[in-house]
Amino acid sequence: MDLHTLQSPKGSNHRKMRVGRGRASGKGKTSGRGHKGQYAREGGKHKPLFEGGQMPLVRKLPKRGFKNFTRKEVVGVNLDALNVFEDGTEVTIELLKEKGLANGRFDAVKILGNGDVGKKLSVKVNAFSASAKEKIEAAGGTCEVV
Repeated sequence: MDLHTLQSPKGSNHRKMRVGRGRASGKGKTSGRGHKGQYAREGGKHKPLFEGGQMPLVRKLPKRGFKNFTRKEVVGVNLDALNVFEDGTEVTIELLKEKGLANGRFDAVKILGNGDVGKKLSVKVNAFSASAKEKIEAAGGTCEVV
């Protein structure tokens, strides 16, 4: 297959409808807009949620809560998840992403103390819980805050 042999699938290309070009065209005179009214006028569209001048529902309902736009998104990784690594591995944020343990968009990674780690690991992430730090060091590993 070459670029010069490519073709669009049959029926995918349509000619543009030319409106306002006489009665015989099928879209003459009012050009498919009907007679008078808001939608027959130029610029007769309105924004989404417009309810014809009635007070919109989104303005009737009260605002609720607060969204902190400066919040930091922290992803937690439990200790028992670290057992997928070999003994003596240096565990970094990139390695956690690669193994699928830290997914999505986040600002920091924190190791949580749920479960046990049976291997000597050198862990370099943004934060540790106190129990996680104890368990990693008890197993002979090291904890380093990046």
